[in-house]
Amino acid sequence: MGIKVGIVGATGYVGEELIRILCQHPEVEEIFAVSRDFPGTPIDRVFPHLRGYVHLEILDFEAAPTLAEKTDVVFFALPHGISSSLVPKIFNKGKKVIDLAADFRVPDLAIYEKWYQVPHGAPDLLPEAVYGLPELFRSSIPAARLIANPGCYPTGALLALAPLLKHGLIRPDSVIIDSKSGVSGAGRSLNLGTHYPECNENVRAYSVAAHRHMSEISYYASRLAGREVGLTFVPHLIPMTRGILSTVYAELARPLDAASVRQIFKEFYEGEVFIHITEEGEWPQTKWVQGTNQCFLGVTVSNKKQVIVVSVIDNLVKGAAGQAVQNMNLLFGFPETAGLATPGLYP
Repeated sequence: MGIKVGIVGATGYVGEELIRILCQHPEVEEIFAVSRDFPGTPIDRVFPHLRGYVHLEILDFEAAPTLAEKTDVVFFALPHGISSSLVPKIFNKGKKVIDLAADFRVPDLAIYEKWYQVPHGAPDLLPEAVYGLPELFRSSIPAARLIANPGCYPTGALLALAPLLKHGLIRPDSVIIDSKSGVSGAGRSLNLGTHYPECNENVRAYSVAAHRHMSEISYYASRLAGREVGLTFVPHLIPMTRGILSTVYAELARPLDAASVRQIFKEFYEGEVFIHITEEGEWPQTKWVQGTNQCFLGVTVSNKKQVIVVSVIDNLVKGAAGQAVQNMNLLFGFPETAGLATPGLYP
């Protein structure tokens, strides 16, 4: 017998990706989809590309608490500030929860309320949450009941930074992260910034040095380094649908050549099936990861003083739904690659 899963927020881009992955997962027996939009509608009327793969009707949003009686794990794919009021209704009934919003990612309530400007709906559960970035915090995931799935920008940035911080290779006050994201990262709701005539043939920086994900990146970068890490983070919106490319710059604490740093990365991520370190002169592209849970990292050193790491992920998969399923696999003792061992789309 497989497990039964619930998805709250099933008609957004991340919710759709969860359904797409889970409907082909060998250990998933049944999926329950909840959404404010399209209640009572068959999912393949909302997402025709799922026709023939999954047969379910969207449940009204008011049905979210009832998922505790029907499922083994519930995914919350909702905007920040909403899931925290619903999570206790599932968690307190002994079920596992994977939250893809920001509500439980940083255990410091003051940091959350400063950056997100809303009161937290369940501050008492913050100590229960485990940050679900498996390649860096795997050992704490299997025993958890509440997983805080990382943000898309933090996933790409932290995977690029982790070997440097853990080995003390860089000055912790010298980190610059330049990230470029496809438009799907803004979600499925309509707004002027993602309106086609506004974003097509255009690249723009936004939330410069003030993006909410900076608090998450800073918190876990400091945890990895064992000391406070000061960083600058600048996100950009680019006219493509999927993918995040992050270029990370930092000043080396001591002179090193590119081959030495690349070897450190290879050893750090040895055995990680979703992480790939490119060879010298080979630079990752977002096309390489489209539709996958993979992360490619390219590494070099400039003048033996500055290290440069280029990271690419699919923001909707490794940056959201795929990583959530990776966490689910760890929670239930399934192979970590279950449902995720597929090549990407190309071109």
